[in-house]
Amino acid sequence: MDDLVLARSLFGTTMGFHIIFATLGVGLPLMILCAELLFQKTKDQDYAIMAKRWTKGQAVLLGVAIPTGTIAGVQLALLWPGFMEVIGRVMSLPFQIEIYAFFIEALFMSIYVYAADRISPRMRIISVTLVLIGASASAVLITNVHAFEGTPAGFRIENGEIVDVDPWAAFFNPSFFISAAHVAVSAYMTGAFMISTIAAFKMLKSRKNERVYKFHRKALMLSLVIGGIFSFLTAINGHESAQMLHEYQPEKLAAAEGLFETQDYAPLAIGGFTDRESQEVKYGIEIPWALSFLAGDSFKTEVVGLNDFPEEYWPPLFVHTLFNGMVLIGSFLIFLSLAGFVWYKFLKKPHFPKLFMYAFVVAGPLSLLSIEFGWIFACTGRQPWVIYRILATEDVVTKSTQIGMLFLLFSLIYVILGIAVLAVLRYYFKRHPVEDELDGGVPNQNNLSY
Repeated sequence: MDDLVLARSLFGTTMGFHIIFATLGVGLPLMILCAELLFQKTKDQDYAIMAKRWTKGQAVLLGVAIPTGTIAGVQLALLWPGFMEVIGRVMSLPFQIEIYAFFIEALFMSIYVYAADRISPRMRIISVTLVLIGASASAVLITNVHAFEGTPAGFRIENGEIVDVDPWAAFFNPSFFISAAHVAVSAYMTGAFMISTIAAFKMLKSRKNERVYKFHRKALMLSLVIGGIFSFLTAINGHESAQMLHEYQPEKLAAAEGLFETQDYAPLAIGGFTDRESQEVKYGIEIPWALSFLAGDSFKTEVVGLNDFPEEYWPPLFVHTLFNGMVLIGSFLIFLSLAGFVWYKFLKKPHFPKLFMYAFVVAGPLSLLSIEFGWIFACTGRQPWVIYRILATEDVVTKSTQIGMLFLLFSLIYVILGIAVLAVLRYYFKRHPVEDELDGGVPNQNNLSY
Protein backbone atom coordinates (compact mmCIF):
# COMPACT_ATOMS: atom_id res chain seq x y z
CA MET A 1 0.00 0.00 0.00
CA ASP A 2 1.64 3.28 -1.10
CA ASP A 3 1.94 6.44 0.99
CA LEU A 4 -0.88 8.22 -0.84
CA VAL A 5 -3.39 5.47 -0.08
CA LEU A 6 -2.22 5.24 3.52
CA ALA A 7 -2.45 9.01 4.00
CA ARG A 8 -5.95 9.09 2.53
CA SER A 9 -6.97 6.10 4.64
CA LEU A 10 -5.65 7.68 7.84
CA PHE A 11 -7.27 11.05 7.26
CA GLY A 12 -10.46 9.43 5.97
CA THR A 13 -10.71 7.28 9.10
CA THR A 14 -10.17 10.33 11.30
CA MET A 15 -12.85 12.33 9.51
CA GLY A 16 -15.22 9.36 9.38
CA PHE A 17 -15.00 9.09 13.17
CA HIS A 18 -15.03 12.82 13.87
CA ILE A 19 -18.00 13.52 11.64
CA ILE A 20 -20.25 11.35 13.80
CA PHE A 21 -19.71 13.60 16.81
CA ALA A 22 -19.54 16.82 14.81
CA THR A 23 -22.87 16.08 13.12
CA LEU A 24 -24.64 15.17 16.34
CA GLY A 25 -23.04 18.20 17.98
CA VAL A 26 -24.88 20.37 15.46
CA GLY A 27 -28.15 18.42 15.36
CA LEU A 28 -28.81 17.84 19.06
CA PRO A 29 -28.80 21.53 20.09
CA LEU A 30 -31.75 22.08 17.75
CA MET A 31 -33.66 19.30 19.49
CA ILE A 32 -32.76 20.74 22.90
CA LEU A 33 -33.93 24.18 21.77
CA CYS A 34 -37.25 22.77 20.50
CA ALA A 35 -37.78 20.96 23.80
CA GLU A 36 -37.01 24.17 25.74
CA LEU A 37 -39.44 26.18 23.62
CA LEU A 38 -42.19 23.58 24.04
CA PHE A 39 -41.61 23.54 27.79
CA GLN A 40 -41.92 27.33 28.02
CA LYS A 41 -45.05 27.30 25.87
CA THR A 42 -46.89 24.32 27.37
CA LYS A 43 -45.35 24.12 30.87
CA ASP A 44 -45.21 20.36 30.27
CA GLN A 45 -42.39 19.12 32.50
CA ASP A 46 -41.67 16.24 30.11
CA TYR A 47 -40.08 18.65 27.65
CA ALA A 48 -37.89 20.11 30.39
CA ILE A 49 -36.71 16.60 31.25
CA MET A 50 -35.98 15.93 27.57
CA ALA A 51 -33.88 19.08 27.30
CA LYS A 52 -32.00 18.18 30.47
CA ARG A 53 -31.21 14.61 29.42
CA TRP A 54 -30.31 15.47 25.85
CA THR A 55 -27.95 18.14 27.15
CA LYS A 56 -26.05 15.50 29.14
CA GLY A 57 -25.58 13.49 25.98
CA GLN A 58 -24.55 16.59 24.04
CA ALA A 59 -21.87 17.36 26.62
CA VAL A 60 -20.36 13.88 26.29
CA LEU A 61 -20.39 14.01 22.49
CA LEU A 62 -18.84 17.47 22.48
CA GLY A 63 -16.06 16.12 24.70
CA VAL A 64 -15.10 13.71 21.91
CA ALA A 65 -15.76 16.04 18.98
CA ILE A 66 -13.20 18.57 20.25
CA PRO A 67 -10.13 16.26 20.42
CA THR A 68 -10.99 14.39 17.23
CA GLY A 69 -11.40 17.71 15.43
CA THR A 70 -8.00 18.78 16.76
CA ILE A 71 -6.49 15.52 15.50
CA ALA A 72 -8.01 16.15 12.07
CA GLY A 73 -6.46 19.61 11.97
CA VAL A 74 -3.03 18.29 12.92
CA GLN A 75 -3.27 15.53 10.33
CA LEU A 76 -4.13 18.06 7.63
CA ALA A 77 -0.83 19.81 8.27
CA LEU A 78 1.24 16.63 8.63
CA LEU A 79 -0.24 14.53 5.85
CA TRP A 80 -0.96 17.19 3.23
CA PRO A 81 1.73 19.92 3.56
CA GLY A 82 1.40 21.04 -0.06
CA PHE A 83 -2.35 21.49 0.34
CA MET A 84 -2.02 23.41 3.61
CA GLU A 85 0.45 25.80 1.98
CA VAL A 86 -2.30 26.90 -0.39
CA ILE A 87 -4.93 26.93 2.35
CA GLY A 88 -2.70 29.04 4.59
CA ARG A 89 -2.22 31.62 1.85
CA VAL A 90 -5.70 31.60 0.34
CA MET A 91 -8.35 29.97 2.53
CA SER A 92 -7.39 30.62 6.15
CA LEU A 93 -10.45 32.79 6.90
CA PRO A 94 -12.81 29.89 7.75
CA PHE A 95 -10.33 28.50 10.29
CA GLN A 96 -9.86 31.92 11.86
CA ILE A 97 -13.57 32.69 12.11
CA GLU A 98 -14.34 29.18 13.35
CA ILE A 99 -12.37 29.91 16.53
CA TYR A 100 -14.98 32.52 17.47
CA ALA A 101 -17.85 30.22 16.55
CA PHE A 102 -16.44 27.50 18.77
CA PHE A 103 -15.90 30.02 21.58
CA ILE A 104 -19.59 31.01 21.41
CA GLU A 105 -20.69 27.38 21.39
CA ALA A 106 -18.48 26.37 24.33
CA LEU A 107 -19.24 29.46 26.40
CA PHE A 108 -23.01 29.24 26.17
CA MET A 109 -22.96 25.47 26.48
CA SER A 110 -21.22 25.96 29.82
CA ILE A 111 -23.80 28.54 30.87
CA TYR A 112 -26.66 26.29 29.81
CA VAL A 113 -25.26 23.25 31.61
CA TYR A 114 -23.97 24.81 34.83
CA ALA A 115 -26.01 27.97 35.37
CA ALA A 116 -29.51 26.99 34.29
CA ASP A 117 -30.82 27.26 37.84
CA ARG A 118 -29.57 30.85 38.11
CA ILE A 119 -30.84 32.32 34.85
CA SER A 120 -34.32 33.07 33.58
CA PRO A 121 -36.21 30.89 31.10
CA ARG A 122 -35.58 33.49 28.40
CA MET A 123 -31.84 33.38 29.04
CA ARG A 124 -31.87 29.59 28.89
CA ILE A 125 -33.46 29.78 25.47
CA ILE A 126 -30.98 32.45 24.37
CA SER A 127 -28.09 30.30 25.65
CA VAL A 128 -29.09 27.15 23.81
CA THR A 129 -29.86 29.21 20.68
CA LEU A 130 -26.31 30.54 20.74
CA VAL A 131 -25.01 27.00 21.24
CA LEU A 132 -26.93 26.01 18.11
CA ILE A 133 -25.63 29.03 16.17
CA GLY A 134 -22.04 28.42 17.26
CA ALA A 135 -22.14 24.71 16.44
CA SER A 136 -23.78 25.31 13.05
CA ALA A 137 -21.33 28.08 12.19
CA SER A 138 -18.37 25.85 13.06
CA ALA A 139 -19.67 23.10 10.78
CA VAL A 140 -20.39 25.52 7.94
CA LEU A 141 -17.00 27.22 8.17
CA ILE A 142 -14.98 24.00 8.21
CA THR A 143 -17.07 22.48 5.43
CA ASN A 144 -16.44 25.61 3.38
CA VAL A 145 -12.83 24.49 3.01
CA HIS A 146 -14.14 21.35 1.35
CA ALA A 147 -16.43 23.46 -0.85
CA PHE A 148 -13.38 25.48 -1.88
CA GLU A 149 -11.59 22.28 -2.88
CA GLY A 150 -14.36 21.45 -5.33
CA THR A 151 -14.97 24.96 -6.65
CA PRO A 152 -11.73 26.90 -6.05
CA ALA A 153 -11.74 30.67 -6.38
CA GLY A 154 -9.72 33.66 -5.25
CA PHE A 155 -6.25 32.71 -6.51
CA ARG A 156 -4.18 31.40 -9.38
CA ILE A 157 -1.00 29.33 -9.56
CA GLU A 158 1.42 30.76 -12.08
CA ASN A 159 4.84 29.21 -12.62
CA GLY A 160 4.45 27.34 -9.36
CA GLU A 161 3.66 30.52 -7.40
CA ILE A 162 0.36 31.47 -5.75
CA VAL A 163 -0.76 34.82 -7.20
CA ASP A 164 -3.83 37.11 -7.27
CA VAL A 165 -4.99 36.00 -3.83
CA ASP A 166 -8.45 37.22 -2.81
CA PRO A 167 -9.41 35.57 0.53
CA TRP A 168 -13.03 36.72 0.40
CA ALA A 169 -13.51 35.43 -3.14
CA ALA A 170 -12.10 32.11 -1.94
CA PHE A 171 -14.41 32.17 1.09
CA PHE A 172 -17.51 32.88 -1.00
CA ASN A 173 -16.59 30.31 -3.61
CA PRO A 174 -19.35 29.17 -6.00
CA SER A 175 -20.53 26.22 -3.85
CA PHE A 176 -20.34 27.98 -0.47
CA PHE A 177 -24.04 28.59 0.08
CA ILE A 178 -25.23 25.20 -1.18
CA SER A 179 -22.54 23.39 0.82
CA ALA A 180 -23.33 25.43 3.95
CA ALA A 181 -27.03 24.67 3.69
CA HIS A 182 -26.37 20.99 3.10
CA VAL A 183 -24.16 20.46 6.13
CA ALA A 184 -26.62 22.31 8.37
CA VAL A 185 -29.90 20.69 7.30
CA SER A 186 -28.41 17.19 7.12
CA ALA A 187 -27.01 17.59 10.65
CA TYR A 188 -30.38 18.76 11.99
CA MET A 189 -31.99 15.78 10.29
CA THR A 190 -29.49 13.36 11.81
CA GLY A 191 -29.79 14.77 15.32
CA ALA A 192 -33.57 14.40 15.16
CA PHE A 193 -33.52 10.82 13.92
CA MET A 194 -30.98 9.79 16.55
CA ILE A 195 -33.50 10.98 19.13
CA SER A 196 -36.19 8.95 17.36
CA THR A 197 -33.96 5.86 17.61
CA ILE A 198 -33.55 6.25 21.36
CA ALA A 199 -37.21 7.11 21.92
CA ALA A 200 -38.48 4.16 19.88
CA PHE A 201 -36.08 1.76 21.58
CA LYS A 202 -37.26 2.92 24.99
CA MET A 203 -40.90 2.67 23.91
CA LEU A 204 -40.36 -0.95 22.94
CA LYS A 205 -38.92 -1.65 26.39
CA SER A 206 -41.57 0.24 28.36
CA ARG A 207 -44.85 -0.84 26.81
CA LYS A 208 -46.14 -1.87 30.24
CA ASN A 209 -45.23 1.47 31.83
CA GLU A 210 -47.69 3.90 30.27
CA ARG A 211 -46.15 6.98 31.88
CA VAL A 212 -42.67 6.27 30.51
CA TYR A 213 -44.14 5.21 27.19
CA LYS A 214 -45.96 8.53 26.81
CA PHE A 215 -42.82 10.46 27.67
CA HIS A 216 -40.81 8.74 24.96
CA ARG A 217 -43.70 9.02 22.51
CA LYS A 218 -43.59 12.80 22.91
CA ALA A 219 -39.85 12.71 22.17
CA LEU A 220 -40.49 10.46 19.17
CA MET A 221 -43.14 12.71 17.67
CA LEU A 222 -40.99 15.79 18.14
CA SER A 223 -38.06 14.06 16.45
CA LEU A 224 -40.21 12.84 13.56
CA VAL A 225 -41.52 16.35 12.89
CA ILE A 226 -38.06 17.93 12.98
CA GLY A 227 -36.46 15.01 11.16
CA GLY A 228 -39.15 14.99 8.48
CA ILE A 229 -38.81 18.72 7.81
CA PHE A 230 -35.04 18.62 7.51
CA SER A 231 -34.89 15.36 5.55
CA PHE A 232 -37.16 17.03 2.98
CA LEU A 233 -34.96 20.15 2.97
CA THR A 234 -31.89 17.92 2.57
CA ALA A 235 -33.48 16.35 -0.51
CA ILE A 236 -34.18 19.77 -2.02
CA ASN A 237 -30.62 20.84 -1.30
CA GLY A 238 -29.39 17.59 -2.86
CA HIS A 239 -31.10 18.62 -6.08
CA GLU A 240 -29.27 21.96 -5.97
CA SER A 241 -26.00 20.15 -5.25
CA ALA A 242 -26.47 17.98 -8.34
CA GLN A 243 -26.91 21.10 -10.45
CA MET A 244 -23.74 22.53 -8.93
CA LEU A 245 -21.87 19.35 -9.89
CA HIS A 246 -23.29 19.55 -13.40
CA GLU A 247 -21.86 23.05 -13.79
CA TYR A 248 -18.55 22.80 -11.92
CA GLN A 249 -17.57 19.10 -11.59
CA PRO A 250 -19.32 17.27 -14.45
CA GLU A 251 -17.19 14.12 -14.24
CA LYS A 252 -18.23 13.72 -10.60
CA LEU A 253 -21.91 13.82 -11.55
CA ALA A 254 -21.26 11.40 -14.42
CA ALA A 255 -19.51 8.97 -12.04
CA ALA A 256 -22.33 9.29 -9.52
CA GLU A 257 -24.80 8.13 -12.16
CA GLY A 258 -22.56 5.79 -14.12
CA LEU A 259 -23.02 7.87 -17.28
CA PHE A 260 -20.30 7.31 -19.87
CA GLU A 261 -21.69 8.99 -22.99
CA THR A 262 -22.66 12.65 -23.19
CA GLN A 263 -26.37 12.96 -23.94
CA ASP A 264 -29.50 14.97 -23.47
CA TYR A 265 -32.59 13.25 -22.10
CA ALA A 266 -30.12 11.37 -19.89
CA PRO A 267 -31.57 8.62 -17.66
CA LEU A 268 -31.18 8.42 -13.88
CA ALA A 269 -29.75 5.07 -12.75
CA ILE A 270 -31.04 3.76 -9.43
CA GLY A 271 -29.26 0.83 -7.81
CA GLY A 272 -26.85 -1.54 -9.50
CA PHE A 273 -23.12 -1.03 -9.84
CA THR A 274 -20.98 0.66 -12.47
CA ASP A 275 -19.04 -1.70 -14.75
CA ARG A 276 -15.97 -0.04 -16.24
CA GLU A 277 -15.52 -2.68 -18.95
CA SER A 278 -19.04 -2.61 -20.38
CA GLN A 279 -19.48 1.09 -19.47
CA GLU A 280 -22.92 0.62 -18.02
CA VAL A 281 -24.72 0.37 -14.69
CA LYS A 282 -25.49 -3.31 -14.22
CA TYR A 283 -28.66 -4.41 -12.46
CA GLY A 284 -29.80 -0.81 -12.04
CA ILE A 285 -33.22 0.67 -12.74
CA GLU A 286 -33.21 3.56 -15.19
CA ILE A 287 -35.68 6.43 -15.00
CA PRO A 288 -35.77 7.94 -18.50
CA TRP A 289 -34.75 11.61 -18.84
CA ALA A 290 -34.59 12.11 -15.06
CA LEU A 291 -30.86 12.88 -14.83
CA SER A 292 -31.16 15.67 -17.39
CA PHE A 293 -33.99 17.20 -15.38
CA LEU A 294 -32.03 16.81 -12.14
CA ALA A 295 -29.00 18.53 -13.66
CA GLY A 296 -30.72 21.44 -15.37
CA ASP A 297 -34.49 21.47 -14.67
CA SER A 298 -35.10 20.43 -18.25
CA PHE A 299 -35.29 17.05 -19.95
CA LYS A 300 -33.28 18.55 -22.82
CA THR A 301 -30.29 19.33 -20.57
CA GLU A 302 -27.10 17.79 -21.97
CA VAL A 303 -25.23 15.84 -19.29
CA VAL A 304 -21.53 15.28 -19.95
CA GLY A 305 -20.39 11.65 -19.77
CA LEU A 306 -17.14 10.20 -18.43
CA ASN A 307 -15.79 9.44 -21.89
CA ASP A 308 -15.42 13.16 -22.52
CA PHE A 309 -12.64 13.25 -19.92
CA PRO A 310 -9.24 11.53 -19.78
CA GLU A 311 -9.62 8.29 -17.82
CA GLU A 312 -7.07 9.45 -15.25
CA TYR A 313 -9.55 12.23 -14.35
CA TRP A 314 -12.35 9.77 -13.58
CA PRO A 315 -13.37 9.48 -9.95
CA PRO A 316 -13.59 5.95 -8.52
CA LEU A 317 -16.72 4.44 -10.03
CA PHE A 318 -18.00 3.04 -6.73
CA VAL A 319 -19.22 6.56 -5.91
CA HIS A 320 -22.39 5.56 -7.79
CA THR A 321 -23.19 3.17 -4.94
CA LEU A 322 -22.53 5.87 -2.33
CA PHE A 323 -24.77 8.32 -4.16
CA ASN A 324 -27.55 5.75 -4.38
CA GLY A 325 -27.17 4.94 -0.70
CA MET A 326 -27.70 8.60 0.24
CA VAL A 327 -30.77 8.91 -1.96
CA LEU A 328 -32.29 5.65 -0.74
CA ILE A 329 -31.80 6.46 2.95
CA GLY A 330 -33.06 10.01 2.52
CA SER A 331 -36.20 8.83 0.74
CA PHE A 332 -36.82 6.24 3.46
CA LEU A 333 -36.49 8.83 6.22
CA ILE A 334 -38.93 11.22 4.53
CA PHE A 335 -41.46 8.40 4.12
CA LEU A 336 -40.95 7.19 7.68
CA SER A 337 -41.49 10.58 9.27
CA LEU A 338 -44.61 11.22 7.21
CA ALA A 339 -46.02 7.77 7.95
CA GLY A 340 -45.38 8.11 11.69
CA PHE A 341 -46.95 11.55 11.83
CA VAL A 342 -50.04 10.46 9.92
CA TRP A 343 -50.42 7.33 12.06
CA TYR A 344 -50.38 9.25 15.31
CA LYS A 345 -51.89 12.65 14.47
CA PHE A 346 -54.45 11.83 11.78
CA LEU A 347 -55.35 8.22 12.47
CA LYS A 348 -55.22 8.90 16.24
CA LYS A 349 -53.39 5.65 17.00
CA PRO A 350 -51.68 5.90 20.42
CA HIS A 351 -49.46 2.86 19.82
CA PHE A 352 -47.29 2.08 16.83
CA PRO A 353 -46.99 -1.40 15.26
CA LYS A 354 -43.72 -3.18 15.95
CA LEU A 355 -42.67 -2.84 12.31
CA PHE A 356 -42.95 0.93 12.67
CA MET A 357 -41.01 0.85 15.91
CA TYR A 358 -38.17 -1.15 14.43
CA ALA A 359 -38.03 1.28 11.51
CA PHE A 360 -37.79 4.20 13.96
CA VAL A 361 -34.98 2.41 15.82
CA VAL A 362 -32.85 2.07 12.68
CA ALA A 363 -33.59 5.60 11.47
CA GLY A 364 -30.81 7.20 13.52
CA PRO A 365 -28.02 4.81 12.48
CA LEU A 366 -29.22 5.05 8.87
CA SER A 367 -29.08 8.85 8.95
CA LEU A 368 -25.51 8.66 10.29
CA LEU A 369 -24.67 6.17 7.56
CA SER A 370 -26.01 8.59 4.95
CA ILE A 371 -23.74 11.29 6.41
CA GLU A 372 -20.76 8.94 6.04
CA PHE A 373 -21.79 8.05 2.48
CA GLY A 374 -22.11 11.73 1.65
CA TRP A 375 -18.72 12.65 3.07
CA ILE A 376 -16.94 9.81 1.28
CA PHE A 377 -18.78 10.62 -1.95
CA ALA A 378 -17.88 14.31 -1.69
CA CYS A 379 -14.17 13.66 -1.09
CA THR A 380 -13.64 10.55 -3.22
CA GLY A 381 -15.73 11.93 -6.07
CA ARG A 382 -13.31 14.88 -6.34
CA GLN A 383 -10.30 12.60 -6.92
CA PRO A 384 -7.68 12.70 -8.36
CA TRP A 385 -7.71 16.35 -7.21
CA VAL A 386 -7.28 17.85 -3.77
CA ILE A 387 -8.12 21.25 -5.29
CA TYR A 388 -10.14 20.65 -8.42
CA ARG A 389 -8.09 20.94 -11.61
CA ILE A 390 -5.35 22.87 -9.76
CA LEU A 391 -3.61 20.53 -7.29
CA ALA A 392 -3.47 16.75 -7.65
CA THR A 393 -3.75 14.77 -4.43
CA GLU A 394 -0.59 12.78 -5.15
CA ASP A 395 1.42 16.01 -5.49
CA VAL A 396 0.67 17.35 -1.99
CA VAL A 397 0.99 14.22 0.18
CA THR A 398 3.69 13.97 2.84
CA LYS A 399 6.95 12.18 2.10
CA SER A 400 6.92 10.45 5.49
CA THR A 401 7.19 6.66 5.45
CA GLN A 402 5.67 6.01 8.89
CA ILE A 403 2.00 6.49 7.94
CA GLY A 404 1.10 2.80 8.17
CA MET A 405 1.95 2.60 11.87
CA LEU A 406 0.08 5.86 12.55
CA PHE A 407 -2.95 4.48 10.73
CA LEU A 408 -3.04 1.41 12.96
CA LEU A 409 -2.50 3.41 16.17
CA PHE A 410 -5.16 6.02 15.41
CA SER A 411 -7.63 3.34 14.35
CA LEU A 412 -7.10 1.67 17.72
CA ILE A 413 -7.58 5.01 19.50
CA TYR A 414 -10.88 5.60 17.69
CA VAL A 415 -12.15 2.13 18.60
CA ILE A 416 -11.30 2.78 22.25
CA LEU A 417 -12.88 6.25 22.16
CA GLY A 418 -16.04 4.90 20.54
CA ILE A 419 -16.41 2.17 23.15
CA ALA A 420 -15.70 4.69 25.93
CA VAL A 421 -18.39 7.08 24.70
CA LEU A 422 -21.00 4.32 24.58
CA ALA A 423 -19.93 3.09 28.02
CA VAL A 424 -20.13 6.57 29.57
CA LEU A 425 -23.55 7.28 28.08
CA ARG A 426 -24.88 3.89 29.12
CA TYR A 427 -23.47 4.26 32.64
CA TYR A 428 -24.90 7.73 33.17
CA PHE A 429 -28.40 7.05 31.87
CA LYS A 430 -28.58 3.68 33.57
CA ARG A 431 -27.79 5.36 36.90
CA HIS A 432 -30.25 8.17 36.14
CA PRO A 433 -33.30 6.48 34.58
CA VAL A 434 -36.01 8.75 33.28
CA GLU A 435 -38.50 7.08 35.64
CA ASP A 436 -36.82 8.81 38.59
CA GLU A 437 -37.26 12.22 37.04
CA LEU A 438 -40.81 11.55 35.94
CA ASP A 439 -41.78 10.32 39.40
CA GLY A 440 -39.92 12.97 41.33
CA GLY A 441 -40.43 15.69 38.74
CA VAL A 442 -38.01 18.53 38.19
CA PRO A 443 -37.83 21.91 39.86
CA ASN A 444 -40.06 24.62 38.48
CA GLN A 445 -39.00 26.66 35.46
CA ASN A 446 -37.32 29.33 37.59
CA ASN A 447 -35.11 26.80 39.34
CA LEU A 448 -34.28 24.26 36.66
CA SER A 449 -30.78 22.90 37.21
CA TYR A 450 -29.10 21.08 34.33
